Amino acid sequence: MLVFERNVMKRIYLVLLSVGFLTLTMGGCKNYLDEQLLGNYSDGTFYKTQAQAILAINAAYTPLTFSSDRNRLWVFGDVASDDAAKGGDPGDQADIGLIDDFQVYPSNGPVESQWGEMYEGIYRCNQILARVPAINMNATVQSRILGEARFLRALYYFYLVNIYGPIPLLLEPKNADQLQIPQSPVATIYEQAIEPDLQEAIKNLPAAYTGSDVGRATKGAATALLAKAYLYEKKWQLAATTAAQVQAIGNYSLLPVYAQNFDQAHKNNAESVFAVQHLTGQVPFTGNRLNQWFAPRANENGYFFNAPTAGFVNEFEKTSTGVVDPRLDYTVGRAGKNWVNGQPFDPAWSPTGYLTKKHEQPLSEIPSSTKGDGNLNYVAIRYADVLLWQAEALNELGRSAEALPLLNQVRKRARESYLNDPTLSAPGSGTTASTVPVGLLPDVTTTSQSSLRDAIYHERRVELGQEFHRFFDLMRWGKDYAQNALRDKTSFKYDTNRYFPIPQSERDTNKALKF
Repeated sequence: MLVFERNVMKRIYLVLLSVGFLTLTMGGCKNYLDEQLLGNYSDGTFYKTQAQAILAINAAYTPLTFSSDRNRLWVFGDVASDDAAKGGDPGDQADIGLIDDFQVYPSNGPVESQWGEMYEGIYRCNQILARVPAINMNATVQSRILGEARFLRALYYFYLVNIYGPIPLLLEPKNADQLQIPQSPVATIYEQAIEPDLQEAIKNLPAAYTGSDVGRATKGAATALLAKAYLYEKKWQLAATTAAQVQAIGNYSLLPVYAQNFDQAHKNNAESVFAVQHLTGQVPFTGNRLNQWFAPRANENGYFFNAPTAGFVNEFEKTSTGVVDPRLDYTVGRAGKNWVNGQPFDPAWSPTGYLTKKHEQPLSEIPSSTKGDGNLNYVAIRYADVLLWQAEALNELGRSAEALPLLNQVRKRARESYLNDPTLSAPGSGTTASTVPVGLLPDVTTTSQSSLRDAIYHERRVELGQEFHRFFDLMRWGKDYAQNALRDKTSFKYDTNRYFPIPQSERDTNKALKF
């Protein structure tokens, strides 16, 4: 397995050394829309062969990874929400704390770096889409590469538009003197970039890969992201239909044990619709730094950021006898339970009393000396998420009875971890897993649209917690819901904090922007 994964990762990431121009300089005051080719290849000598086209698309995935500290999706998705606090030492990473407190200025570090990473990805995709069609190469490989580039560009724009709102739209390479570009409305970004890119990607991408290509974007990934885009646009019928098309592909299913989604033994599994790949022990570095960012300091050399809140912990259901939804302890380290290394969790490891477990590996896999070189993928789209999107869309269409089985599939898998995980036991039972505790996560039966909406929102929070989706859910669910969920963040005002500010570096260089 390690040899197989190493081949995958080298195909996807090691190109950063051999293709020097793809490692782009990211200066603090740089206009991130103005990326120039640097290094060993010029415009006239690259994009000439199939091998070079593959190198280019491989490098287009890199801004999604957590192999550097520039991708701060977790800050926007979790820390800005009610699910997590900054964590860490009080003065460490102060700009993350300012986001946590909604004291956010255009010069904020994560605001700057996330913009830069996403537009770098768009630049790479634009180059591929402009140059690869002219290469004399295998037509099937060429079509696939163009489909991958469209999927990735759509994903980068999806993140940008949901973090920053109206943004500059750039769909082709431009010279520096053409880069004074005003913002386009959010609806325009969806309808002129995200939707058409994904519709085209679906036509060109395979349903699955084998060998060293496993980990690339698939037809299922593009279809799922399109369903998510429709959901965010409140195009309920299209969202429901497109999510159903993901199921119809037939490649996806829920794993028997929820926790298997977050361990290295089950990477790229049947529930993983699209995952950002990481691998430890490589040169250049391809590991997952979140393994260190979210770990405790004690014995692990961690930074203990992204600390779950008590409100998040309290969201998990319990039976009348106190048996908790097993997803809680698969997700969170807390008092009275063991940490990922088997030792009792100490609440003093975190300022909230909790740490997230989903991105953590035991020291037997990644020792403290190389803690920041984690091996876990980041699963950006899980099949459980697709089921919940479809349930939400159907409920909004007034088809609540059709939504129930989808929601209940997710709950069934969660409670039946007691049947499939031999390490689980009900409190006080003295036995290992063999039966589902009475009253644990019963099927939802209501067909009231408002009640079912609340149930779906709840299920998304506990099923997908600490996976960097929560803030974006809160924002798309509207002002009243978001304002109530973030009521403890006294500086949050939906009308002004719905989107984060465009970075100061872009304001300084792109004079066409309006604020």
